[in-house]
Amino acid sequence: MTISDLPMLAGSASTVIFVISYMPMLVKAVRTKDLTSYSPTQLVLTNFGNVLYSAYVFSLPPGPIWALHSFYLVATALMLAWYVRYTRGAARPVGKVGGPRARRGAAIRVLTPRTTLHSTA
Repeated sequence: MTISDLPMLAGSASTVIFVISYMPMLVKAVRTKDLTSYSPTQLVLTNFGNVLYSAYVFSLPPGPIWALHSFYLVATALMLAWYVRYTRGAARPVGKVGGPRARRGAAIRVLTPRTTLHSTA
């Protein structure tokens, strides 16, 4: 092994570490089907940015960055698809329960698919 092999070794190691670190989130998302805590705006922008970044990544010679970016493309696309699939029709609170604006006896507003905003007390 020479000094010129170090960048390839570092890139390969970081790709493996990143993939391993991302797997628990993907497994939990598919197992629980609860993606309501994810921001749809962030998921859409991440996917859009990944598609644009692909033009740069795939212009580089094949290497660890191709594997890393390909994994990230698939993982973020899956998260967006699962978000759309699993949160469609799920009731979501409009405000945080017990957050800084909550007060004793305040109603909780809930958005449901079949109704408009209503209060539950």
